[in-house]
Amino acid sequence: MSAHTQTVEKGQNTTLLCQESYVCSGTDEAIFECDECRSLQCQRCEEELHQPERLRNHERTRIRPGHIPYCDSCKGANGNIMHASMTGSRQIAAVRCQVCKINLCVECQKRTHAGGNRRKHPVTVYHAGKAQEQEEEEVMDEETKRRKMTEKVVSFLLVDETEEIQVRNEEDFIKKLDCSPDQHLKVVSIFGNTGDGKSHTLNHTFFYGREVFKTSPAQESCTVGVWAAYDPVRKVVVIDTEGLLGATVNLSQRTRLLLKVLAISDLVIYRTRADRLHNDLFKFLGDASEAYLKHFTKELKATTARCGLDVPLSTLGPGVIIFHETVYTKLLGSDHPSEVPEKLIQDRFRKLSCFPEAFSSIHYKGTRTYNPPTDFSGLRRAVEQQLENNTTRSPRQPGVIYKALKALSDRFSGEIPDDQMAHSSFFPDEYFTCSSVCLSCGCGCKKSMNHAKEGVPHESKSRCRYSHQYDNRVYTCKACYERGMEVSVVPKTSASTDSPWLGLAKYAWSGYVIECPNCGVVYRSRQYWFGNQDPVNTVVRTEIEHVWPGTDGFLKDNNNAAQRLLDGMNFMAQSVSELSLGPTKAVTSWLTDQIAPAYWRPNSQILSCKKCNTPFKDNDTKHHCRACGEGFCDGCSSKTRPVPERGWGPAPVRVCDNCYDNRGIQLDVAELPSDEEGGTLIARKVGEAVQNTLGAVVTAMDIPLGLVKDAARPAYWVPDHEILHCHNCRKEFSIKLSKHHCRACGQGFCDECSHDRRAVPSRGWDHPVRVCFNCNKKPGDL
Repeated sequence: MSAHTQTVEKGQNTTLLCQESYVCSGTDEAIFECDECRSLQCQRCEEELHQPERLRNHERTRIRPGHIPYCDSCKGANGNIMHASMTGSRQIAAVRCQVCKINLCVECQKRTHAGGNRRKHPVTVYHAGKAQEQEEEEVMDEETKRRKMTEKVVSFLLVDETEEIQVRNEEDFIKKLDCSPDQHLKVVSIFGNTGDGKSHTLNHTFFYGREVFKTSPAQESCTVGVWAAYDPVRKVVVIDTEGLLGATVNLSQRTRLLLKVLAISDLVIYRTRADRLHNDLFKFLGDASEAYLKHFTKELKATTARCGLDVPLSTLGPGVIIFHETVYTKLLGSDHPSEVPEKLIQDRFRKLSCFPEAFSSIHYKGTRTYNPPTDFSGLRRAVEQQLENNTTRSPRQPGVIYKALKALSDRFSGEIPDDQMAHSSFFPDEYFTCSSVCLSCGCGCKKSMNHAKEGVPHESKSRCRYSHQYDNRVYTCKACYERGMEVSVVPKTSASTDSPWLGLAKYAWSGYVIECPNCGVVYRSRQYWFGNQDPVNTVVRTEIEHVWPGTDGFLKDNNNAAQRLLDGMNFMAQSVSELSLGPTKAVTSWLTDQIAPAYWRPNSQILSCKKCNTPFKDNDTKHHCRACGEGFCDGCSSKTRPVPERGWGPAPVRVCDNCYDNRGIQLDVAELPSDEEGGTLIARKVGEAVQNTLGAVVTAMDIPLGLVKDAARPAYWVPDHEILHCHNCRKEFSIKLSKHHCRACGQGFCDECSHDRRAVPSRGWDHPVRVCFNCNKKPGDL
C-alpha cells in the first residue's frame, strides 16, 4: 500500500458501516452487499434504494461476520482489468476509498491511487479473518472443479445446412453428448446475426473461455449448420446456430432450421452487438413466435402422443434472454430510471406489431464494453437463474430431446419454392406448409408438410372457382343436406340394385341416374317423354372444390354404358371362342384333308414337325410342304418358291427347307399329278384363296374396333394410345401382353397387376369390376 495514502482505520475492522449514507448518513451497520450498486448497505438504505421497480432485481447478499467486499474495478472474472481476467477469479478488496467510494484490491489501488491527488484520499483498510480466507479457498476449489469438468467437452455437428440430422439414432446422440441416458437436461441455444460472436459468447458463458465451439477471424462464417455440446456443470445441452443475414445458399431451409432448434430449446439467447437494438431482432422474435404457435405447438403435442413420451413436450415456447453489448451508447433503460428494460422491449414489440406470445418470458441483459474483453458474468448469472426455474419448462432425458428434434425434422422438410415465398417474414408459412397449389384457382394447401404420408387430404381456407377444364363440381343430395347431412352423389349409368344387363336396358330407355345411398334413385335424365328438369334445380346441390395435383376430376362422365356393352360382348365372344376351340380345330382338320392333294400326309397323322420333331399342340398350326407333302412347323417351312412339277406355279408357294435346297431335282413321270389330283389341287387353291380373303376381312375389322373402344371409353380412362407400359410393373405392352383399364383410377395395367374385382360406386360401377392392385388396397368404398 502506498505510504502517502491516509488510513482512516487501522487494525482489524470488527464492524462494516453503510457505504451509501442515503438514509443513515453512514452511521448504521452494513447488513447487505449489493452486487450491482457496488456498495455495502444498511437495512434502511437497502429498502429505500431498491423501491423503484427497475432496481428491485438487484442481486443482494447478506453480510456475514468477517465479510470483505470484492474489488469494484476488477469485479468480474472477465472484467475490464487485464489481471483479473487472467486470474479468472474475483479479487478481494484491500481498502475502500472514502472519497471515490469504491472498494479496491491491492493491484487496483496501486494503479489508480498511486499518483496525483488520489494518493491523498483517505481509505479504510479491510483485514480478512481466517473464516473469510477459508471461504475464499473453498470458492477457489469449487471453481477449479468446475473448470476440470469442462476440459474434455467437445462439440459435434447435430444438423447440417440441408436440415439432415447427423446423428444416427438416440444412442448415438447420447454417446456424442457424453452424458447418462437417465440424466435430466435442459437445452440452451443462441441466435443472432452473423459475426456478432455467438460461438465466443457460449464458450465464455458455459465453458470458461475454452474454444468448444469454433471461432474464426475470417470473413466466412465458421458455424455452418447446428452444433451441440454438453455442459456437465449446469446439466444443459448447449446449441450453437448459424448466423442470420449471412451470404449462404439454401437460405430458406437454413432459416427454417433455426425454428426447429428454437422449438426444442428451454432457453434462447439472442446475441446482438450493436449500439442500438435493431428492428430485425424484434421481427425475428415476433415471426418466430407466430410460426411456433401456428405450426409447432400442434406438432409437439402429436409427437408426445405418437412417441409415448413420459415427459410431455411443453407447448409454450422457451424463455428468451436478449444479450445486448454496446460500446459508445448507454444500455437500454439507463435514460429511463423509472422503467425496467423489459417494459421498454414490450413497447418496442407493440410499435412494430410483433407479438412474442409464444415465449414464456423475455429478459434483457446488457453490458457496455469500454475496453475488451467483454464481461459475460451478468449473462452467466441470468442464464443460471432462468435454468433453475422449472415452472414452465422442466428438464427431460436426452432421448426425449432427440425424438422431438427427429419428429420436427421429419415433418418439416423438403424443398421450399422461392416463387411462392413471402419474403416479408422471417418464417413465412411456406417453410412449414404443403407446397401443393390448386390447379383451378392457384391457392396453396394450408396443411403441414408431408401430410400425405399420414393419409391427410389437402385443404385450403379460401373458396375455389369453377374451371371447365377440370369440371371441379361436386353434387350433394339436397334432401340429405336439409336433414343435416352432406352426402355426395354422382351421375351414373344404372342403379346399384339393377343387374348389369337390366341396368343397360333401363339406361337405353330412361337415361342416366343419380342415386343417393340414403334416398335411393333421386333422378333419371329421361324419366318422362318431355319436360325433364335439370338435377341442379331439383334434387342436388352444387359445390366447387379445389383441384390438387395428382387427384382426379369430380363430375367426370361416369356413364359407362358403352364400355359395359363392349365388356359383355367381349366376355361372350371369349367364352364362345374357348368352348368351341376343340370342335373348330377338328372340323378344320377334316375339311383340310378333304381338299388336300393325294401326296399330302393327312393332318391326323402329323403329330410333330418332320424336320425339328417339335410336337404340335392344340393351338399350333400345321403347314404342308407343297413339294414333298410332309407336315412342318412354321419355322421349318417359311421359304417359298414355285413347284411346277406339283402344279404350283408360276406363283411361289410354301416349301420346307430341304425341298427349297433341292430345287434342281426333277420328279419322275410317275410322280406327276394325275387329272383327278389336278382337280383336288384346284379345290385346295380355292380354299386357300377364301381363307386369305377372310383373314384380310378380319384384319380390316380390327381397325374400326379400336375406334369403337376409344369412343366407348369413359372420360377418366387414359386413352389406349397413351398407354405404353403397365402403370405398376412398368412392363411394355405388346401383341402378347394385353392392356387393361382399372375401373377406379383409369390407368392402364397388365392382367397380373389388375386381376382383382371390386365395386367402384364413385365411378358408376356398382358390381365387381376390374381394379388395379393399388386401388384394391384402399380402405372404404372406391
